[in-house]
Amino acid sequence: MAGIIDLIGNTPIAEIKRLNPNPNVRIFAKLEGNNPGGSVKDRAALNMVRSAMERGDIKNGTKLVEATSGNTGIALAMIASLYGLEIELVMPANSTRERTLTMEAFGAKVTLLDNIELCRDYAEEKGASGEYFLLNQFANPDCYLAHYKTTGPEIWRGTEGKITHFVSAMGTTGTIMGNSLFLKEKNPDVQIIGCQPTENSSIPGIRRWPVEYLPKIFDPKRVDRVMDISQEEATLMARRMAKEEGIFAGMSSGGAMSAAIRLAEELKEGTIVFICCDRGDRYLSSDLFG
Repeated sequence: MAGIIDLIGNTPIAEIKRLNPNPNVRIFAKLEGNNPGGSVKDRAALNMVRSAMERGDIKNGTKLVEATSGNTGIALAMIASLYGLEIELVMPANSTRERTLTMEAFGAKVTLLDNIELCRDYAEEKGASGEYFLLNQFANPDCYLAHYKTTGPEIWRGTEGKITHFVSAMGTTGTIMGNSLFLKEKNPDVQIIGCQPTENSSIPGIRRWPVEYLPKIFDPKRVDRVMDISQEEATLMARRMAKEEGIFAGMSSGGAMSAAIRLAEELKEGTIVFICCDRGDRYLSSDLFG
């Protein structure tokens, strides 16, 4: 019988039927909300913790700390509970209440600060103190290697190697980095498209990082194209995905879907896969579906 950890990954791929504007292009959503923790971040959280344990960086009694905008924190809270580890998660105060409550339900301590940059500084200071082990998804190769090991191969198999374009939101950038690494190895012609918010747009899970906070795992050479997505566009698409495709997901998934549709309008033919990174139920206290 499988335990919860064994159920991370192997998520379904669903074809987009009603919202696809081009009959010569196929669009598929990789439904990462089907992971037990509800998001794509289950993969990175498991690989970061498990790899650190294998190296001996995490032992019984080690206290963990991590800055998060939400999904990584939920995933780490779940993984830490399964391994009996204490964890403090540091999150922006404007995050939805569902996120905080979910982390606390798994037994995590949650600290709220003004913005994600302050959260990252706080977590790094705690890690530097020696009392806590900082997982540091923004600079930890185990974050993107999770997708090289699992997500990329699943997408390749799921499309029978026919994928031509991969689309992902860019926040931590672990998802796009790991998938790019794998898919380009299989076929260098696969195009990797990242999504970032337009100036002054706020989209949970997608970031335009100040240069000094750009994730160290990010390599711009692994991304063929970056599309700017507005807050309004991502919101509208998340709502349309629920109403027209039956896919209940968050705003960053709406942003990735918007990019996939734009892309489909440009192509003569192709197979696009985008990451639908979480479930919509962790946004119900916001105005996303209001």
